Amino acid sequence: MELIDAHCHFDFPQFDGRRPAVLAEAGRAGISRLVVPGVRRADWDRVVDQARQFSEVFYCLGIHPWFVTEHHVDDLDELRDRLRQRDPRCVGVGECGLDRLRGPLADQMEWFERQVALAIELDLPLVVHSVRCHDEVASVLRRQQVAVPVLVHGFAGSYEQAVRLVDLGCYIGVGGVITYSRASKTRNAIARLPLASLVLETDAPDMPPAGVAQGDNSPVRLPGIFEELSELRAETSPQLGEALLANTRRLYRWS
Repeated sequence: MELIDAHCHFDFPQFDGRRPAVLAEAGRAGISRLVVPGVRRADWDRVVDQARQFSEVFYCLGIHPWFVTEHHVDDLDELRDRLRQRDPRCVGVGECGLDRLRGPLADQMEWFERQVALAIELDLPLVVHSVRCHDEVASVLRRQQVAVPVLVHGFAGSYEQAVRLVDLGCYIGVGGVITYSRASKTRNAIARLPLASLVLETDAPDMPPAGVAQGDNSPVRLPGIFEELSELRAETSPQLGEALLANTRRLYRWS
C-alpha cells in the first residue's frame, strides 16, 4: 500500500544526520512522498535544498502564525517572488494560519489573509495551521472565496467545525491526535467525515502518536496512524488507502 505524508517538518533539526535512513525506512513501509511546509523566511532555503536533495521530498513555502512577529511585510513580497519562480517540487503556500494559543489573533490575521490571497493569486494549494480558530479560518476562506485546494492540517476539533471546513472544499489532515482515546471529539469527527475529505499526515517531529515521546515523531509513524484510522472508519483498509492516496494527489495536484 502506498502512503503519502501530506505534512511533515522533515527539515527540522531532529532529523539532522539521519534523513537518508528515515527515508529508507519510510520507503520500506510504503511511504512514497513527504510534503515539507516552510514556516519562516529563515528556513525557506533549507526546505528547498532538502527537496532538491531527496526525490521523495516536496515542499511549500509560508509564514507560520508562531513566527509572524519576526517578519517584516517585505517578507511577503519575497514569498510571492519565490513562489512565482518556484520549481516543480514546490506544491503550495504554507504553512500559514491562526493559533489562539500563541499570541493575539489580531497580530496573526493580516499575515494569514495575505497568504490566502497569495495562494488565490498564484493558483496554488494552501496549507493551514488552525488551533482553536476553525471558525475564524472558515470565515477568512469564505470571505476570500477560496477555490484552490486547502489542507487544514493536524485537525483537532468537532465534527461540526470540520463540516464547515469541508463544505468550503477543505481537506482535513488526520494525524497522531486520533491515536489518543481521550481525543473523542476529534476521533468522532474523523470517523464521520466524507472519506474524500481526508488526508494522512504526521506533522513530525511534532504531534506524536500515543506512546511516542514529544519530538520523536517521524514519517515512519504514518502506517500506525493509518491503522488507527482504519479502526475508526467503516471502509476496508484497501479502500481507505486508495482513497487517501487519491485525496492527497488531488490536494497537491499530482496526476
